[in-house]
Amino acid sequence: MRLALAFASCVLLPMLAHAEDAPKATKADACAAKESHQFDFWIGDWNVVEKGKFAGHNRIEAILGGCAVAEHWDGAGGGHGTSYNAYDAKTKTWQQFWVDTHGGVLHLEGTFDGERMALRSNAPGAHVDRITWTPNKDGSVRQLWETSEDSGKTWTTSFDGRYERTR
Repeated sequence: MRLALAFASCVLLPMLAHAEDAPKATKADACAAKESHQFDFWIGDWNVVEKGKFAGHNRIEAILGGCAVAEHWDGAGGGHGTSYNAYDAKTKTWQQFWVDTHGGVLHLEGTFDGERMALRSNAPGAHVDRITWTPNKDGSVRQLWETSEDSGKTWTTSFDGRYERTR
């Protein structure tokens, strides 16, 4: 017992005393990878237009020190929704979790291919959602939402919107 106490006082206590001097993980460490910022082109306040008509307003913001992107949707028809988006370095994929006031829940995952963010659902069954966001040269963003009822063999457009910055 005395040997343990001597060890603790001579070795462990000095280590603990200097633990506060040890480097701490910082925001830069946590999300420094360029992949963590591939969706930053979507950040902003947007009016969303589909087929020339106002579809809603979307506010996209960086959260958690830039480690994630949050979406706040207000549809022209009164619906609201929120998504959280983040890069998962372990799986090397982007993850999105969406929930809305109509009880809709959607989990998407995918990657940025250098030109667009492409995410899709992976729930069991034949229904698949595929959503892509493409930044345009004029600063707008195209969001194309497609669905498949045959496990991705054929696709139907559910939404083809243009994001136009409000500021």
